[in-house]
Amino acid sequence: MLQLNYIRENKEEVLKRLAIKNFKDAETIINSVLIKDAQRRSLQQEGDAIKAESNQIAKQIGELMKGGKKEEAEKVKLRTAELKQKEKELDEQLKTVEDEIQQLLVLVPNTPNLTVPLGKTPEDNAVVFEHGEKPKLAPGFVPHWDLTTKYNLIDFELGVKIAGAGFPVYKGKCARLQRALINFFLDRATAKGYLEIQPPIVVNEDSGYGTGQLPDKEGQMYHCTIDNLYLIPTAEVPVTNIYRDVILKEADLPVKNTAYTPCFRREAGSYGKDVRGLNRLHQFDKVEIVQITHPDKSYETLEEMREYVAGLLKELELPFRTLKLCGGDMSFASALTYDMEVWSAAQERWLEVSSVSNFETFQTNRLKCRFKDANGKTQLAHSLNGSALALPRIVAALLENNQTPEGIKIPKVLVPYCGFDLIN
Repeated sequence: MLQLNYIRENKEEVLKRLAIKNFKDAETIINSVLIKDAQRRSLQQEGDAIKAESNQIAKQIGELMKGGKKEEAEKVKLRTAELKQKEKELDEQLKTVEDEIQQLLVLVPNTPNLTVPLGKTPEDNAVVFEHGEKPKLAPGFVPHWDLTTKYNLIDFELGVKIAGAGFPVYKGKCARLQRALINFFLDRATAKGYLEIQPPIVVNEDSGYGTGQLPDKEGQMYHCTIDNLYLIPTAEVPVTNIYRDVILKEADLPVKNTAYTPCFRREAGSYGKDVRGLNRLHQFDKVEIVQITHPDKSYETLEEMREYVAGLLKELELPFRTLKLCGGDMSFASALTYDMEVWSAAQERWLEVSSVSNFETFQTNRLKCRFKDANGKTQLAHSLNGSALALPRIVAALLENNQTPEGIKIPKVLVPYCGFDLIN
């Protein structure tokens, strides 16, 4: 959530940046926020004046009582009652206006970094890096959904029977490959100084609000209505909320956490060939990395996280490219996002496997996640997160890119984790 004082002091800058995100209602909402803010400050000033008068009258009454002027004191007390009633009315008005401001602020997305490319669709994203050669498959190659049937690796129909479409059942060597990837990703993260966390996979409304999923993405989240809990769309939500209402020491920064969790997304409205097989699921596994950093270092940290994810993809021997997302393709909460896409040889297209984002103070303002600097001043930290990595499309690319007449070869780095080097 944007800070109110920042909007007040930088209205034109805010509107300029929101235009990069193609946020159509920006001017209407920002103007409404500022009108309500003026009302809030006026009410506060009036309230402060009443409090000051009340304090003065209290002293006056005390002096009159000491001087034996009880009748005069009683008359002055009548004004005190009037002021108390007025103060109560102003407090109620102030609470209403503050609630109205809050309701408007949660509708405003984060302002993007000025380096974010202009654009409205994924086609407008900027390719900033590409690595590896696209594999040339032997005749007879097939997409991963045929490979999973051929080698008895995933049963999509059984998942439909048990839960519904988008809930695959992993079997045999593919189940072990899933476990191997999770352990590989966690081991690499902890070796880089990330503290492993095992968080809950359901969160309350406060947690969803804190990281920006609510009220923006409630339609994409599975909601346990009786308990009013949400299945997490990513470990980012519970892990980042560890630091809700926390004041850190500057020496504690950066805070680095990693977590493996299953993730749940309704993906309402998703259909067609691009969602076949593992391309888009309602439940999937992912290892997440999260950092809470000093504001002066967050973009340096973003580049470090991007390089870290790139390193994982290189170890897996997957051709990939890095995109800087345009304003129209960014998330509600992000200030700058890099996407990593791997090449799917059998489908002959790029598949997104990671997003690495800097949220600046957007999440930490909601979370009230702060730190005390060297001068003892409390200020908001910056939050960042990245997929490191999401498994389904990684598995799809590994199966497709490594298919041979003898079977599917496992990348060398995974063999110690899998216990086998070939699926046949």
